[in-house]
Amino acid sequence: MKKAIFKTLAKINKAVLPSFTKKRLDLASASKFQMAIFGYKLWVTKNALD
Repeated sequence: MKKAIFKTLAKINKAVLPSFTKKRLDLASASKFQMAIFGYKLWVTKNALD
């Protein structure tokens, strides 16, 4: 159940949120907002794969 929710959330994130890896964003110079989005997407992906 939990895994299915995170997989659905990951698909929504992919469609809605920006991809920083495609934009070649340097994480050292990223803003706090960009880092928050990056961390959120990482957390969702980690939980979807477990």
